[in-house]
Amino acid sequence: AGCYDRALQAKPTLAPIRNEAFNQLKNRKGTIAMSRRVDYADSATSQFFFNLSDNEMLDHDPEKGDDGLGYCVFGEIVGGLDVLEQIARTKVADQGEFQNVPVVPIVIQSIEKVQE
Repeated sequence: AGCYDRALQAKPTLAPIRNEAFNQLKNRKGTIAMSRRVDYADSATSQFFFNLSDNEMLDHDPEKGDDGLGYCVFGEIVGGLDVLEQIARTKVADQGEFQNVPVVPIVIQSIEKVQE
């Protein structure tokens, strides 16, 4: 999510940011993390993904060198995980060069920062 509008047109982005996957946060079910290029760790811009399950293979692992740079988790769903699960079951279809696009666009209408 985060890179294209409803018409699948790329949104403008700012410069890529540093990968901070070393922050000790894990790619567990219900977390949100930055997408990036597989071949360049510091390439995240506006794209992000929600983890639908525990994805340990996406965590930072310094023992793997460049192969363990990971994907930076920066948030977690604290209420409404059922909504994420409903989104995961949404009907998808290929649209042009894009695969598995939701037939009905999914739009995040609100989000808020919660500090513990």
